Amino acid sequence: MADAWCGDCKRATEVVFDHSAGDTVCSECGLVLESHSIDETSEWRIFANESNDNDPVRVGGPTNPLLTDGGLSTVITKPNGTTGEFLTSSLGRWQGRNSNPDRGLIAAFKTIATMSDRLGLVATIKDRANEIFKRVEDQKSSKGRNQDALLAACLYIACRQEDKPRTVKEICSVANGATKKEIGRAKEYIVKQLGLENGQSVEMGAIHAADFMRRFCSNVGMNNQAVKAAQESVQKAEEFDIRRSPISIAAAVIYIITQLSDDKKPLKDISVATGVAEGTIRNSFKDLYPHISKIIPSWYAKEEDLKNLCSP
Repeated sequence: MADAWCGDCKRATEVVFDHSAGDTVCSECGLVLESHSIDETSEWRIFANESNDNDPVRVGGPTNPLLTDGGLSTVITKPNGTTGEFLTSSLGRWQGRNSNPDRGLIAAFKTIATMSDRLGLVATIKDRANEIFKRVEDQKSSKGRNQDALLAACLYIACRQEDKPRTVKEICSVANGATKKEIGRAKEYIVKQLGLENGQSVEMGAIHAADFMRRFCSNVGMNNQAVKAAQESVQKAEEFDIRRSPISIAAAVIYIITQLSDDKKPLKDISVATGVAEGTIRNSFKDLYPHISKIIPSWYAKEEDLKNLCSP
């Protein structure tokens, strides 16, 4: 109880809160000081009819502008105490005829969300992938294509557009069996369809070796000093005309940095951590070696250390 001013008692008296009616009542004279007040405290009663349902949440999910009804459709469930006759009743038949037209989209969005969670992607990338898939689906031209490959390709494109690229091999690892070749074909198909929709080429975003560096270094298990040296080295490498993919350059730089450190890593470990073949890392190393004195920071390695560096 708390104290409040009572007009009849002409003084502050203790009051009682009647939560069911929303009234504030003077405990001495019974005068209703405030009526229909709103209780702003937490309230966790269970409103579910099912006896085994103890979930106190009484709100639905967030709206989704990509769905026809915003994701707020009504589903009539089977009432308690009834038999299976409900499903054959007129109400059940009506609900069956008016089933959710967005069932396919909802299932696709769930698959994209699962892949995003497994890769540790942020919500903005997941939302962008959902948007890309919806635009492709609206064109009604993807029938008969590999659904898993399409969803994986949408996620790959979304990562590129959000400047958080992932390798095709990383996307393939969560693509429910879709191969790299299938994902590549799906990506080309999506880019073509979106280009036809807008009348212009789709902006995919440029890939730089630095985009992969921190994640690859973490996979290898490098210390902070080595990671800093690798990031500086890969930025310097972009100044030279090294005709290798950014992923290959990143893997080769990581190999060089680890060989110059006390904690040397074998080529096989670098290959597993980056997803780049050992032969590709060797060839990239050969392309980087002529510029190595200008790429590797002077604070990390001396000239004599660079000369003694052995080819993998």
